Amino acid sequence: MAGEQPSYRFCGKVFTPEDVALIREVVETCSGVSRKELAHTISELLGWTRPGGSLKGRECREFLERLEAAGFLALPVKQKRRPVGSVTTVPHTARGEPGAALTGRVEVYAPVVLQMVQRPDERLLFRELVGRYHYLGYAVPFGAHIQYLISVSKPAPTVVGCLQFSSAAWRMRARDQWIGWDEATRARQLQRVVSNSRFLLVPWVHIHNLASATLGLALRRVVTDWQARYGIEPLLVETLVDPVRYSGGCYRAANWVVLGATAGRGRGDRAHQRHGASPKRLLVYPLTRDAVDRLRGRG
Repeated sequence: MAGEQPSYRFCGKVFTPEDVALIREVVETCSGVSRKELAHTISELLGWTRPGGSLKGRECREFLERLEAAGFLALPVKQKRRPVGSVTTVPHTARGEPGAALTGRVEVYAPVVLQMVQRPDERLLFRELVGRYHYLGYAVPFGAHIQYLISVSKPAPTVVGCLQFSSAAWRMRARDQWIGWDEATRARQLQRVVSNSRFLLVPWVHIHNLASATLGLALRRVVTDWQARYGIEPLLVETLVDPVRYSGGCYRAANWVVLGATAGRGRGDRAHQRHGASPKRLLVYPLTRDAVDRLRGRG
């Protein structure tokens, strides 16, 4: 990146040499501020925002760190953080303790309710349940996201799980080939794909058809909620299932399409060092009948 190149591309955005010169000037002149503050300042100067108007601060910070790694600029020293691979601390409260076993058919407990996580107490409960009972644990979601608490209504309102949608993976071969994307079209249209990045039903709940019923409800709900929050109409939802742990039957019961397996590298493996380390089964669900045509830029 330090050479005489016409432009730089990151997360679908092209940065001109003038943009990068501005970035370098801001970093050099704004001494004493944190990396987060720098990222938000630069995002605002460059107009790098989501359709809803919020700044792409997290993506900008990752781009700054990539420029630093290339020797193009020097960022402020990172604040001390947990070592890579350490477990995220989650609260342990009475609300997250195992409850009475719930069994039977979903109709007995209906209706199923999705409550969007907005208040601090809802965020803490979501974090605790996912952190304690999801095999991947809790992690701050990448980019845009919406989280829900899942509840049943009978015999009394009871939280039984969590669901999260977040920004889609930048590149997945099976998905991109299925849609028929080239690089430029993917860069323009990727924001219309969202990832179902967490789905948890707590382990003391064994309600028949609850998972597929929840997915059906969520797929109808996320279109409205995502558009209200980010100003973008999602057209496709993707998810990854670990075939060693799960069959993905609830997704197939909800009419998701199985596309194949991922390379198993993970979102952060840009150096291609973990190929095949943990391949996942990729499934997608078109949210409109013409989703694929519109993702190809034809609608």
